[in-house]
Amino acid sequence: MKALARIAFAGSAAALLAAPVAAIAQDEDYTPPRATGYEEVLELPDWTGIWYPDWSLLFAGREAVEPKFTPLGQRLVDEYRASISANGPSQEAQAKCLPPGLPGMMQQPYPIEILFSPGRVSIITEAYNQIQRIYTDGRELPDPYYADLFFTGNSVGHWEGDTLVVDVIGLHPETNLVAGVKHTEASRLQERIYLQAPGELVVEMTFYNEELLEEPMTTKIAYRLDNEFPMREWICAENNRLVSGEDGANIDLGFEHLDEPDQFGPSD
Repeated sequence: MKALARIAFAGSAAALLAAPVAAIAQDEDYTPPRATGYEEVLELPDWTGIWYPDWSLLFAGREAVEPKFTPLGQRLVDEYRASISANGPSQEAQAKCLPPGLPGMMQQPYPIEILFSPGRVSIITEAYNQIQRIYTDGRELPDPYYADLFFTGNSVGHWEGDTLVVDVIGLHPETNLVAGVKHTEASRLQERIYLQAPGELVVEMTFYNEELLEEPMTTKIAYRLDNEFPMREWICAENNRLVSGEDGANIDLGFEHLDEPDQFGPSD
C-alpha cells in the first residue's frame, strides 16, 4: 500500500514540478535559493566538528531511564529477558548487518558529525554509516498511514533559539525502542539538540508509543567535541564473522587453523 502510494505520488509530483521549472527558466531575475541559503546557515549555532560520546557528562553518556510499560510492553520485556537467560544475547541483527536505527544509532560508542545545509540538518554516525536527514524547510511530516518506514525515520525540525527540535515518525519495526522491544507504527520521537556548554552537545530524545509505553520515555546522550581523529568508514559486511542459521547467530573468529578448536563459532 505504502509503496504504491509513493509511486503514484512520485508521478504526480513530477508533473507538478514541470511547469515551475519552465517558468523559472524564463525569469531572468530569478535567484536560486542556494545563493542566500547559506547566509541563513551561518546564523545557526556552530556544531562544526566531530563529536564523541562522553561517559562523564551524563551518567555513562545517557541518563538512566526506567520506562513505564503497558502490559504488552512489559510482556515483551519479560520474554526478551527470559530469552537472554536461556540462550544468551541474540546476534541475529548483527549477523544480517542491520543498522540499529533510532535511538540505537545515537547510543553507539562511536562519533557523529552534524552538517548544516539550507533547509536541512544531517546527523552522520560512524557506526553503520547511518544518516538522519532532518528537514528544516518548513515542510510537514508525512501522513503516518503513507509514511515509509525507515531505520532513521522521517524527520522534520525547527529551531527554538539555539535548540534544534526534531519530530520523527515512521521508525522501522526492525529497530528497538529499548532492548527487546521493537518499534511499532505508533512510535513517535521528539529530539531536542543543543549545546549545554562550549564543546558539549546534548541530544535529548522523548519517545511516545501508547501501545508500549504508559507515559513518554526520555533519555539524554552527551557528546564532547574532539577533532583529533576523523570519522572513518564503517562497512559491516566487510569483515563480518557473524553467521546465522537454524540455531540462530553465532560468532566465528576464524581460529580453526590453531591447535585449539574455535570455541566461539562453527569449525566447519
